[in-house]
Formats: sequence, C-alpha cells, structure tokens
Amino acid sequence: MDKPVTPRAAAPGPRRRDRHGRGMRGPIAPPQVPLAASRADAFADLVQDSVERLERRWPQLADIDFLVLEVPRLDGPGQAWNDEAVPLGGTISAREGRPARVVVYRRPVEIRTKGRDERAALVHEIVVEQVAELLGLTPETVDPRYGEDQG
Repeated sequence: MDKPVTPRAAAPGPRRRDRHGRGMRGPIAPPQVPLAASRADAFADLVQDSVERLERRWPQLADIDFLVLEVPRLDGPGQAWNDEAVPLGGTISAREGRPARVVVYRRPVEIRTKGRDERAALVHEIVVEQVAELLGLTPETVDPRYGEDQG
C-alpha cells in the first residue's frame, strides 16, 4: 500500500532560487555604476561638476547655493513664456539671511540637448551666465573659455 507523501514545509528564511531555478533576481547594476543613477542625479552631477570647475577661480561661489529644479514656475498673474522664452536657469539674490541662489531647470535643458556631452556644455554655459549675473561680471570674465565649448 502506498503511503501518501506529505509536502515538505518551506524552509524559513530567504529563498535561494526562483521557481524557474535561475536564482533570485537582483539589481541590473550596482549602485556605484552610472546605469543605476537616475536622470535627475546625473543632471545634478553635471551642475556640481560645473560649479567645482568655477570654484577654483572664484572661491566666493562657496557662499552661493546651486539648485536644480524640474521646471520653472510662473509666480504671478500675467507671467508667461512662449516656446522661445522658457528659462533654462535663474538667480535669486541673497536676502533675509539666505545666501544667493543659482537655479538650473532640468527638463528644459534636457529637451534642448541630445547627449550627455551636449547637456554638460549647456549646463556649464547656464551656470556661468547665472554666476556672472550674480557677481555683476561678464560670462567671459567668469570663465575665459565661455562660448568655446560648443563644437
């Protein structure tokens, strides 16, 4: 007479294999690999690289906050822009104990660029222009290579 086979209880703890026997799935790439970085993180890195490049020449930039926002806001009635006038960056003067700020808008910049190199060049151009505005200088004074990066 056959004895009924009782199913074995699942072992406590993590499963070692998935049901198809290929092993557990994990991340495609480890966190330190650029593939794992979000587009927003990669864009923030471009801004940071540009700022570090300028800080060597202008140490006072350490007193300025650099921000990345997704898109520009319309702050009041009657403020609008057309397709040719969407801002790529802006400045906020220091006031009420807050440091001056340079803002770079990620989505408008991404829409206007095709690759990482082109995006990096445009981000640097925007940062240079906004820093020049805050410091009351020309962009060429802030970065002598201003305008030369485009190829």
